[in-house]
Amino acid sequence: MNAGATEQGRGRFITLEGGEGVGKTTNVGFVCAWLEARGIEVVRTREPGGTPGAEAIRELLLDPGRDETWSDDAELLLVFAARAQHLAKLIRPALERGAWVVCDRFTDATFAYQGGGRGLARERIAALERLVQSDLQPDLTLLLDVPVTVAAQRVERRGARLDRFERERETFFQAVRDAYLARAAEHSRFAVIDATPGLERVQRAIDACLEQRLAPWL
Repeated sequence: MNAGATEQGRGRFITLEGGEGVGKTTNVGFVCAWLEARGIEVVRTREPGGTPGAEAIRELLLDPGRDETWSDDAELLLVFAARAQHLAKLIRPALERGAWVVCDRFTDATFAYQGGGRGLARERIAALERLVQSDLQPDLTLLLDVPVTVAAQRVERRGARLDRFERERETFFQAVRDAYLARAAEHSRFAVIDATPGLERVQRAIDACLEQRLAPWL
């Protein structure tokens, strides 16, 4: 069951996914503005994060300067701990009052990063997904996709301090990208957006996708 699939007036849940350097943050803003222009109440959020407690977990996960290195299992559990809090305190309440939630990454990122990148068993991730989310899934997932080499160049041009994940090797990010594309092939809620061209062309593609995919709910 997708969020809002059974109750009239319940909000919809849209996620944007992709590896580093694909332009998610910019295009989350574009999607929010697109919805607000149509009179929809929008809650913008991100993962890991979205609530004070979940943001604290985000800091633990992304900080590259920690003396103690997280094990892969600890990383996975921290991600889902943040998600459980995020769902309970922000996402579910917003959907229930009729707001639409636009989230920068969600559980597909866990399958891509911890599953594809870290090599953790998909079944273990799916078990935590059922425990934490029950039957809640996004109504629409936009996967912004670019080749790994292009994404790496974009991250480098930003010149910002790299977080724990951004410091991974190219093989890690290729595994992440492959896992994302595999998820997209399996689930009809995905729309894959080629994020290689300039921003204007990417946002035209997103606009066309939203017009088509969200039409039944607008």
